[in-house]
Amino acid sequence: MSEERTPRREETRATTERKKSWSPPNVLPDPEPRDGWEFRWIRTSMVGQPDNTNVSSKFREGWEPVKSEDHPELKILSDENSRWAKEGAIEVGGLLLCKCPSEIVQQRREYYQNAADQQMDGIDNNYLRENDPRMPMMKPERQTRVSFGSNRKK
Repeated sequence: MSEERTPRREETRATTERKKSWSPPNVLPDPEPRDGWEFRWIRTSMVGQPDNTNVSSKFREGWEPVKSEDHPELKILSDENSRWAKEGAIEVGGLLLCKCPSEIVQQRREYYQNAADQQMDGIDNNYLRENDPRMPMMKPERQTRVSFGSNRKK
């Protein structure tokens, strides 16, 4: 019995991929990635009022404005009449494009993850403090399960 089979060279990932659906473009453009840097849009104003407190706090965290010379592809999108654009930075609709070294961003993530873990440990310890050997409490579960398809009710 000889069956018609498609040649192996025609079975590529590109031919078996689903078609990508259209989605609207991002409101804020993404800068070209650079090794060792992370980018973030920081709020400079809200409802037409300057938000200097937010900008100042982000600068103290290590974020610095991106110069328009570093990313000329984003210059055309920048607001021309803003204070930051006049200083050579990229601002779009009250948001300033900033960069920070990746190592500082990673240290910040670890700091906040550690703080969250300590809070969860404190909550667990407070809960288990009420434990009685006659009626032991179960340790809190921190795992989630995801299932698809067959568990749906009809």
